[in-house]
Amino acid sequence: MSLADLPPLREALERHDLMARKSFGQHFLLDLNVTRKIARLAQIGEGDTVVEVGPGPGGLTRALLETGARVVAIEKDSRFLPLLAEVAEVADGRLELVEGDALKVDAAQAAGAPAHVVSNLPYNVGTQLLINWLTGPFRPLSMTLMFQKEVADRIVAQPDDDAYGRLAVISQTLCEARTVMDLPAKAFTPPPKVASAVVRLVPKADPPPGDVVAALERVTAAAFGQRRKMLRSSLKALGGAELCERAGVSPDARAEVIDLAGFLDLARATLSTPAG
Repeated sequence: MSLADLPPLREALERHDLMARKSFGQHFLLDLNVTRKIARLAQIGEGDTVVEVGPGPGGLTRALLETGARVVAIEKDSRFLPLLAEVAEVADGRLELVEGDALKVDAAQAAGAPAHVVSNLPYNVGTQLLINWLTGPFRPLSMTLMFQKEVADRIVAQPDDDAYGRLAVISQTLCEARTVMDLPAKAFTPPPKVASAVVRLVPKADPPPGDVVAALERVTAAAFGQRRKMLRSSLKALGGAELCERAGVSPDARAEVIDLAGFLDLARATLSTPAG
């Protein structure tokens, strides 16, 4: 038996009497044409190692395996493990199942090798997982991730966009980020109340050092925490107008108009000792 011989996903779900759990933010992609397109957009191929979070019934898992990749699937909902085990049986040893919460699992250890991340992320933890992968010890080779459209827009937003904020600044400082696919709610089972989008993030070759990234997190938290205020006020605890002047940024500007370079200058300025 091969991957091609597996039963359709709807049939597999019915046989195992499985339904999506709202508490887990589950919405399944059952159309293999869609999941295969995501695998292509992720540029995954034979010999790659891929971490997938929340595989559920395994639609995206099957598409990733079809590329010849090795897949490490992290699933919190134990109900799906028997169904996924059936996929593993015909995957020639290329599917490893890890039962656990992706927010707690050591993804680097689970992968055992440099890895890409390709996932239809559970809506309730997607943003936190992205931040963890951007700033934590596990640094994926690339990330191709499904989010709610609203979250995807926040990741790729530019200055002066309504969606521009802390997530855009941190994501784009560390990665090249772009939306590669939009999906309507009807593409999912059950359909969510919102549309979705796939974002591809590729780490930059020369990212800022860790202390600057940590400072950037502090600066953006303060600046966008009071985004309607001028920076002299929103960044008061970090130095306010004096900090802005050291960074060469107008203290009368608001966070929503400051570009990546400006925020990096502000972050570096928090690490420098004021003259005097």
